[in-house]
Amino acid sequence: MPETAFHHTSHRVDIAAPAGVVYGLVADAVRWPLFLTPTVHVEALDLEGADQRLRIWALACDDVTSWVTRRTLDPAARRIDFRQEVPGPSEPGVTGSWVVEELPEGSSRLTLRSALPASATRTTPASWLERAEHDDLLALLADLKHLAERWATLDEHIVAVEETLRVDGPAELAYDFLYRIENWPAQLPRLTRLDLVEETPGIQQVRMDLLADDGRTHTARGVRVCFPHGGRIVYKLVEPPASTVAQAGEWSVEPDASGVTLRGRHQAVLPCPDGPSDTTPGTEPRTASGTEPSTASGGDAGPEVGRALGRDSAVVLGLARRYAQSAVRVITPKP
Repeated sequence: MPETAFHHTSHRVDIAAPAGVVYGLVADAVRWPLFLTPTVHVEALDLEGADQRLRIWALACDDVTSWVTRRTLDPAARRIDFRQEVPGPSEPGVTGSWVVEELPEGSSRLTLRSALPASATRTTPASWLERAEHDDLLALLADLKHLAERWATLDEHIVAVEETLRVDGPAELAYDFLYRIENWPAQLPRLTRLDLVEETPGIQQVRMDLLADDGRTHTARGVRVCFPHGGRIVYKLVEPPASTVAQAGEWSVEPDASGVTLRGRHQAVLPCPDGPSDTTPGTEPRTASGTEPSTASGGDAGPEVGRALGRDSAVVLGLARRYAQSAVRVITPKP
């Protein structure tokens, strides 16, 4: 059998942050969707010990693709080796490593090395890196730099909201409402328009117009990954409303012996004005996600964003409950 030829790449960025902080960001892959622009969702398949197995969904050239990655973590050396699994046992995937080096005066250097099979086609996860290495991969490294240089105050700019609601109705119907997002504009006054693309079942790309409290309309773009057998839908707004630089969350339907619990978990990252400047001569300042920063600080906007997230989540859960319980009443004959 002929040997597979590999295309080797190496990218690096210097970061004004301790090496331990940078390594921690790379190691904590489950939080990547909230912080890193191309990443939509990371599902932990196995996180025991130094060897990990993750399923990753990411955007590349506006397409959503996914793959399984095996990682070996070495905190002492600040190195993470990875190997992407692809369909077919004889088909090679991308291999590589993240390496963090300590530099003088408390700064560090992050290097991403990869080996891409030269025969990779667009239908394999390996091609994701080939297509994304110029724009999306550079955005990934820029996001990590941005986050690490603001790590001391980053938690102050994260808003987390969780809403729950009990339902006396079938879990399948509640999930059906959450899944059929194309029907939401008729029932959600703040959602004035929604376009849905679902070329792959369970992978939904949406573009929607949202009416803010001040009467202005904001356009947002998101990706949803649906797990019908698990009663879960995870999402990320890859182009969030103007008040945030990132937003991600999950809808879940959790049946038990006495009924069903609907749960909405949502997290948003507010603009982080502190830390080293991201500007270069002749350019405007931009956030890690590539959007123009909000004029409000994280502390000023946090409560307002939290209230909006909680209110919208409660409305959606309430509609899902009404849909499930109303359908049961319709099909139940009167005595």
